[in-house]
Amino acid sequence: MAALPRLVCASSVALVVWAGFCFFFCVEVPSETEAVQGTHFFFFCISCMKREEVTASTFFFWFYRPEGGKDEPIYEYRKTNHEFPSRFSGRLQWNGSKDMQDVSITVLNVTLNDSGIYTCNITREFEFEIHRPLFQSSRLIHLTVVEEAGEDFTSVISEIMMYILLVFLTLWLLIEMVYCYRKVSKAEEAAQENATDYLAIPSENKENCAVPVVF
Repeated sequence: MAALPRLVCASSVALVVWAGFCFFFCVEVPSETEAVQGTHFFFFCISCMKREEVTASTFFFWFYRPEGGKDEPIYEYRKTNHEFPSRFSGRLQWNGSKDMQDVSITVLNVTLNDSGIYTCNITREFEFEIHRPLFQSSRLIHLTVVEEAGEDFTSVISEIMMYILLVFLTLWLLIEMVYCYRKVSKAEEAAQENATDYLAIPSENKENCAVPVVF
């Protein structure tokens, strides 16, 4: 009977640890899905796990599927990196990390025929003392290769905003110039009117207006 509570306790701990590692496992892919012919395209595939926790064994596969075709293996890792013979032979570059949390690759000099669906499959086996849970995840990247780069919508908006700002600053500068010109003109008119009024005063009044000097 004493063994039963221990078994329940061990099962609970294992369940908590399992849930914790499920939370920290993930696969991320980029939002970019368009490449320009002749350039390099970086495929992100990152598996996340707390680095300070238990170790894990990792292996993964990259697949390519042409439009209307089937998945073709193009790259894998099982203790060592391996590139399958395919249309990408000599054009695949490993960009992952040593701990295999990052299993990203790059396709060099993409062509129009490289359009299709790329799949990243990751399998990780965590090494617990009680058991060795196995986690698997997969992500798809739909890639379209174009001949020339299209103008980015964000850059178009930025250019429009820049022109609007330039127009606004130009108008504001013109308004400030007109305001300053009118202000200077009024000051000159006021000074001229004061001078005219002073000249119009009779000479005797000017002498009376003189400030007396006290000795």
